[in-house]
Amino acid sequence: MYPLRRNRRLRTNDSIRHLVRETILSPKDFLVPLFVTEGKGIKEEIASMPDYYRLSLDLLSAEVKELWNMGLHAVLLFVKVPDNLKDNKGTEALNENGLMQKAIKTVKDACPGMLVMTDVAMDPYSSFGHDGIVENGQILNDETAEFLAEMSVSHALAGADFVAPSDMMDGRILSIREALEDEGLVNTGIMSYSAKYASAFYGPFRDALDSAPVDVKNVPKDKKTYQMDYANRFEALKETEMDIDEGADIVMVKPGLCYLDIVREIRNEVDVPVAVYQVSGEYAMVKAAAEKGWLDHDAVVMEQLTAIKRAGANIIASYFAKDAVRLLG
Repeated sequence: MYPLRRNRRLRTNDSIRHLVRETILSPKDFLVPLFVTEGKGIKEEIASMPDYYRLSLDLLSAEVKELWNMGLHAVLLFVKVPDNLKDNKGTEALNENGLMQKAIKTVKDACPGMLVMTDVAMDPYSSFGHDGIVENGQILNDETAEFLAEMSVSHALAGADFVAPSDMMDGRILSIREALEDEGLVNTGIMSYSAKYASAFYGPFRDALDSAPVDVKNVPKDKKTYQMDYANRFEALKETEMDIDEGADIVMVKPGLCYLDIVREIRNEVDVPVAVYQVSGEYAMVKAAAEKGWLDHDAVVMEQLTAIKRAGANIIASYFAKDAVRLLG
């Protein structure tokens, strides 16, 4: 009771504040998203994601070495597929010499200890920009899930440590787990995007991969029939528990800041690691506001990342990972 207890004594200076801090960020918390493109010597800045780039395979090799030396030991790979290789069935995704498969091998050759996770989704390969096969104005669930299982096996055979299905098709975790087991790939993990919301924060990411849904007659204009309604909370727990029952090793909430209540709910209920994706729109907003001089870039970055971990994240996928490590010193 006051004045015997004065809480401000523990805030007097940096030394005591750091000593009693409850939430500590570390380079080991981060999963680094990387965008890969065809070509050589290519480092293309993404217009809506300042200071973030698409890299060709040769520069990808140099990037992962730099990340490793910074203490960042896990990456999440995405590929930008040329339009001429896209179709409604995602055929190119199964090419054993495809860009994703080559990217996995490039990372492992450059840095064998780097943990490689791969995006398992059809939208980069889809001529419609959807996460599933489109037929008669519908996104097919079961057929897509079976295809994602084949894609996962292809990634695992190329050397991926974890596959990360981001599509939100029902039952796809079980399909993927069974397919991996059937191929003897028992040590390949699954990080499921278990609570992925139909968010307006994904725009810059879709610019990066040219993977937005196309405006074509009789094709859904958005992804709301499979990604979650952002008004729902209990649905996230149901989706997550089902994914764990089907074989997910890690579960993810996406996006981050607007869904920290969901992160805490899930963290309180499950006994597997919880990942959070601080998405492209969250990144772009900080960059834009900082460029205008409206926010202190570094201070906001660290506050947001700390909030994500405080909410219960074991893993943070963030475009700010390198910035954060530099700020952590």
